Amino acid sequence: MHPASVTSNLQFSADVVRAAGYDLRALFGPQHGARGEKQDNMIESDHYTDPVTGLPVHSLYGEVRKPTPEMLRGLDALLFDLQDVGVRVYTFMWTMALAMEACAEAGVRFAVLDRPNPIGGVRREGPVLREEYRSFVGLHPVPLRHGLTCGEMARWLNDERGIGCDLSVIPCEGWRRDMSWSGTGLPWVMPSPNLPTPDSCVVYPGMVLIEGTNLSEGRGTTRPFELFGAPWLDPITLIARLNRAQLPGVAFRGCHFEPTFQKHAGALCGGAQLHVADPAAFAPVRTAVEILIAARELAPHDMAWGLPPYEYEETHPPIDILWGSASLREGVDAGATATDILAGVDADLATFSASVARYLLY
Repeated sequence: MHPASVTSNLQFSADVVRAAGYDLRALFGPQHGARGEKQDNMIESDHYTDPVTGLPVHSLYGEVRKPTPEMLRGLDALLFDLQDVGVRVYTFMWTMALAMEACAEAGVRFAVLDRPNPIGGVRREGPVLREEYRSFVGLHPVPLRHGLTCGEMARWLNDERGIGCDLSVIPCEGWRRDMSWSGTGLPWVMPSPNLPTPDSCVVYPGMVLIEGTNLSEGRGTTRPFELFGAPWLDPITLIARLNRAQLPGVAFRGCHFEPTFQKHAGALCGGAQLHVADPAAFAPVRTAVEILIAARELAPHDMAWGLPPYEYEETHPPIDILWGSASLREGVDAGATATDILAGVDADLATFSASVARYLLY
């Protein structure tokens, strides 16, 4: 559970489960904490006692990321009720996968209370993760934008990836794959502090790649992932370069901003804000690749890739585990075009789509 674990009338799901007469024994918190108390990325949560329910809260983001046998002892079932955002590098899917593994080993039933994919379930984008780049931002070969709900992903992981737990999925009622978040009629509760709006989620599949660089991805501002930049970027030159790419569904507004925390905190950054006019046409992954290419061209001596550690990975550069291979970093460094960098992605997406087809619920 986390703050977005609410019903359509904003009741906290843990309270609803208790009110329905179930014997709730413990809570489990993902990245950012069960109550969403951890603001920034890669800040671990401790185990503690929940101040509202008095129940023990087991942190699954920190030294322990897979429930231990002791955590599961005495439980009949573990309920998974997290709002995912449809992107491979968002860690909630992998918390789910590790919890499924633990439940399979302990003989505990695992139930997914499914929720809509806020960026829809029609399109898939970006490369499929290569096995040698597995990490906590990608444990299985999934595209960057996977187009699945948590329940669908759980079904695929359980059968195709051999987890084999006693799995139940409670599907959404009334959701269609082509729905935007506004089409669901559901209130938006941010699933993590830096995805404050549905607009943030729309750009996230590509803009999360900025985390693997020394550019700010807008953390420390009120529009994370929609803003990006660095002290050494000129907005006017940047916008002119990006406009030449003729990217569909998006316009760029040159701007300056000053992050209050994280990269370039307190420094004036030049950059841009993404304004998505047509989400159906917008290609967030290609857009981010063009941004990285532009930053390298305009500031070849300043733009740099981040160094490990990152999300418990000690060897590979962060950009490689975010992308799922070294091809993005190597392509940008070699001066390749976005088309060159994305070559072969469509074939991998077709293979993935075929493998998940029988597990779709909507």
